Amino acid sequence: MEKYQKVERPKENTPENEIRVSAQGRVQNYVAYAFSLFNDKGHKQISIKATGNAITKAVTLAEVLKRRVGGLHQNTSIHSMEMTDEYEPLEEGLDRVVTQRRVSVLEIVLSTDHLDQNSPGYQPPLPQEQIQPLDPESVAQRGRGRGRGGRGRGRGRGGRGAMGGYGAPQTEAEPSGEPGEGEVAPAFTRGRGRGRGRGRGGRGRGGRGRGAPRFQQEQPQPHE
Repeated sequence: MEKYQKVERPKENTPENEIRVSAQGRVQNYVAYAFSLFNDKGHKQISIKATGNAITKAVTLAEVLKRRVGGLHQNTSIHSMEMTDEYEPLEEGLDRVVTQRRVSVLEIVLSTDHLDQNSPGYQPPLPQEQIQPLDPESVAQRGRGRGRGGRGRGRGRGGRGAMGGYGAPQTEAEPSGEPGEGEVAPAFTRGRGRGRGRGRGGRGRGGRGRGAPRFQQEQPQPHE
């Protein structure tokens, strides 16, 4: 199929309280949006839908919400649907290709109002002692995102390198648009790479780092 490209399907208009989970989406983003539907926009019921590989993520989302929002009734249903994919040729002389496939569809309804208890997929609310409410401030912090810095490199002067193979203080950056837990306080972390010894003692090795790039810390030259 390298000579074809898939035709994007037009987006459907969905109700505000319907969450369509994709395999690429993050559960924390969906949790924040669902929380805003219940608390900020006053919805008493939301619908979570997923197909194929995203079904497991939809189940995780529902279980998280049930433990964060008290009194949620649940009704789960699953069925299959036929989807049509179209591919248009990238070269002249080729015909358009149309394929059909059948996928599984999961729908989970969470409601603060009572649902049909005779439904095979009905589940009552969890006991109150299992509920850990999620406050709005925490949701806002999760929506801000957690940043990851690059790999640190430092140079040492003799022995094991600068500060015994450890880098200078660093702070993780926090880009917007990704859920996370906010800024991380400055801390000494291990850098990755070799510390070159300029004095006596040869080279030192830094450990493995996860944070932002380190800054070189100069050490005084020894007096001969």
